[in-house]
Amino acid sequence: MSPLNSMLRTPNHRIALIALLVITLDQLTKQIVLRLIPYTQEKVVIEGFFKFVHWGNTGSAFSMFRGNNGLLAGVAVFALLVLFLSRHQFDSRTLLSQVAFGLIFGGIMGNLIDRLWAGRVIDFIYFYLQQQGGTEIGFPAFNVADSAICTGVGLVFYITWRSDHAGERLKAKG
Repeated sequence: MSPLNSMLRTPNHRIALIALLVITLDQLTKQIVLRLIPYTQEKVVIEGFFKFVHWGNTGSAFSMFRGNNGLLAGVAVFALLVLFLSRHQFDSRTLLSQVAFGLIFGGIMGNLIDRLWAGRVIDFIYFYLQQQGGTEIGFPAFNVADSAICTGVGLVFYITWRSDHAGERLKAKG
């Protein structure tokens, strides 16, 4: 049996592999940003709509709780522990749920590495609209880890919704 086949044999191994892929992609993209864009600088990709930036976030999503990097690192460790211990409460037998949990674990780990290594989360993807007069209305900058977490949580909601509706259909037939 090849090493990849043995790695993919159990749901936990698949979750771990997906998390490892997310961490690798997240950290690789952040290293590219660190090498190519000086801190607080921006590179316009599509004028008035999209930039690569090199911004740091010591807060949580949308920069809430800014300046609490250490506390948020502790929250991330706690969240990883709770997710790990409660993963059996969800149906982790399906590939979709394994992907969801792998994305969430990998995303949390990617941002935790930043918090511990750089003292801040490195954000670099920034969508915005340029208004007349030069002011910008923008979505908060984010990174691969943030995208993985949001996608994973979205999948968990979808899986839960689908499961709830399947139960309702069974009750209606019964």
